[in-house]
Order: sequence, then structure tokens, then C-alpha cells
Amino acid sequence: MNVQPVPSGDVTVEVDGRIVVVTFNRPEKRNAITQDMYRTMADTLEAADADLGVATVLFTGHGEAFTAGNDLQDFASGANLDQVARFLQAIATVNVPLIAAVNGVAVGVGLTMLLHCDFVYVEPSAVLAAPFVALGLVPEAASSLLLPRFVGERHASEILLAGRKINGNEAADWGLANAAVSPVLVAAREAAEALAAQPPQAVRTTKALLHSDELTITGRMAEEMNRFLEALGAAEFAEVMAARTEKRPPAF
Repeated sequence: MNVQPVPSGDVTVEVDGRIVVVTFNRPEKRNAITQDMYRTMADTLEAADADLGVATVLFTGHGEAFTAGNDLQDFASGANLDQVARFLQAIATVNVPLIAAVNGVAVGVGLTMLLHCDFVYVEPSAVLAAPFVALGLVPEAASSLLLPRFVGERHASEILLAGRKINGNEAADWGLANAAVSPVLVAAREAAEALAAQPPQAVRTTKALLHSDELTITGRMAEEMNRFLEALGAAEFAEVMAARTEKRPPAF
């Protein structure tokens, strides 16, 4: 098998038969994602996609969070976004099916990556949010294109413009998740095992057909990335970060 297990670290990778389990493993930081974590996840997705022995990749989080999103200090310090872009390209284009078991908060990329997963299961008490605008930033991962497809433009505006947080039950009701269920990992593993019993090439070809508008998605991703980079260097984001450090409301 092409996928290399990663038994320890801020993200772990377990190979269980034909199922690859990727676990965010930074519970003390609510599983906020760093550049090294993005690299490991991109490596894993690329390797899994190249190996028909892999039936699915399952994402979950260790502790009380799925992921709180990007490590903002990474971004504020001018971190290189190459690994972020590499991961987003991989998650948008791989033909191996992807499953998410959302066990707690899913913020920022924790929500937007779900738009690229084929099966999404959430704890009823999970909290999903995309606070890009509140940070002086813009959406990512083609979420400005995909989120309205899943939940409709009105709900997408609530989430992306107003920063509304939704719980697991709302995510399922709105079509962002297959089901709100507890324990969530059990439902996700059942879906993974069902995929592992299917003919692998037929599964991947069918997924490719379901995602045949890939060029539109990657084009939107590129546009969002350019605007995201502009926002990172703008005064609004600097003011948000300064206000957080100084524990005061931002002044715009």
C-alpha cells in the first residue's frame, strides 16, 4: 500500500485494511491545523488516490474538536501557503472517496473541507462555523461555490456573511451532513466498511462522474486563494489580530 502510517504527531494516519483514518491530534489547540499537518494530509491523500487498495480516507479529530481550523498564528506570521493549496487541490480532485466524522467544533477549513467529502457524519452537538469575514478574510476551498449548492444561498449567506454557527442537527437538516448521530465515528466506520466492500474502480469512476465540474471548483479555489492572500496582507486582518491580542473589540 502506498499510504505511509503516521502513528504519532499533530496528525496521525492509520491504515486499517482498505480504510485510511486521518486523525487531527492536537487536542490542546482544538486540533488547529499547521503547515506540517497540511503536508501530511496532502501526502496521504495523494498516496491514497494512487492506490486502488485504498477504499476510502476517513477524517476525524481527537478530543473534543474536529478542528478549530487554521492555526492563525501560522497565518499571521506570514506562513507559506503552498501546503494549504496542495491539500485543498488534493481534497477537491482525488477520486478515492472521503468520509468525515465530525466529533466537535468544525471551524473554517474544518467546515469547508466537508464540502469535498462524499459522506459527512456529525455529532448532534457539533458546532460548525466559517468566520472568515469576521477575521477580515474571505472563504476558501471553493466554499463560496459549493456551500450554496448544499444548503441554498440563504443559509450560505448566514454562514459565510453573518458568521452564523450551526449545530450538527442543523447541518443534517440543511443537507451539509448525511446524518447527525452519536457516536459519530461508528456511523462513519460503517460507511467506510460499506465502501470497502464495493468494486474499487467502479466506486472511483462513479465519484469522478459525480464531481465532473472539477475545473469550475478548482478555478473558484484559485480565485479565493488570491483574494485570501490579499486579505492576509490587508489592514482589516491586522486589526482583527491586534484586537484579539489586546482583548478588545476590533475598530473598523
